[in-house]
Amino acid sequence: MNDNELGTFLRARRAEVTPAEVGLPPGTRRRTPGLRRAEVAMLAGVSVEYLTRLEQGRDRHPSPQVLAALAGPLRLTTAERAHLYRLTRTSGGNNCQAFVTEPPRTVRPGLRAVLERLEPAAAMVVNQVGDVLAHTAGFRRLHGPTGLLDGDPPNLTRYLFTDPRARDAYPDWAHVADEQVAALKDGPARAGFVDELTALAGEEFAERAVRVPGLPRAHGLLRLAHPAAGPLRLAYEIMALPGDGLRMVVQLPADEASADALRGIAPLRLVAG
Repeated sequence: MNDNELGTFLRARRAEVTPAEVGLPPGTRRRTPGLRRAEVAMLAGVSVEYLTRLEQGRDRHPSPQVLAALAGPLRLTTAERAHLYRLTRTSGGNNCQAFVTEPPRTVRPGLRAVLERLEPAAAMVVNQVGDVLAHTAGFRRLHGPTGLLDGDPPNLTRYLFTDPRARDAYPDWAHVADEQVAALKDGPARAGFVDELTALAGEEFAERAVRVPGLPRAHGLLRLAHPAAGPLRLAYEIMALPGDGLRMVVQLPADEASADALRGIAPLRLVAG
């Protein structure tokens, strides 16, 4: 059994990336067509000695920031970034911890009953890290075609930062991303999830985690490019639910044009997240 899966994965990916793919000249006297260790270290902004320790299994505690930096020159896909992150957790890494405060994963019956009364409005219940725990059929009708609900469980934060469809769905993506990071920071510690997103999404998430204050707006206007209904303007209200850290988000058409466009989409039944 391989007891250094992290190092094996890093070496294997390094061997598969050619210099041309990362904008480097091919050089001479290469033993393999892949990148040299020094080239990966230079591109990632880490020392060759540190990368050597990681590949040899002498250091199994890379920070999420280091994982994000290595993912670039190694040309990792989102799935490969997630795999790399998981390897650090199973290799005894002490920087990629589980949630300091485990967020709720279920919705009590009373809240589900409230969602039923809100039909056909688009409404969802989310926890502190953006897991969509329950939603109305109106919400699925509105956001299902964008890919937001494809995750298991669906997670708004992860979708925004790792799914390319989010850039198409939200014309004001940068603003929406700032607001979601602000919501993520507003409450008990969520260190494990922040570590995971830093490793998966890299600098676009990491710099927001430092820059954006934890002051999300409780209401506002959201622009959505719906694949079937076209451009929509939605007024949203976010209500904090006392006791368990959950939030209920309700989205309504902000103008008659948006209301008319939404009426043209076939209704769906209530679906739990």
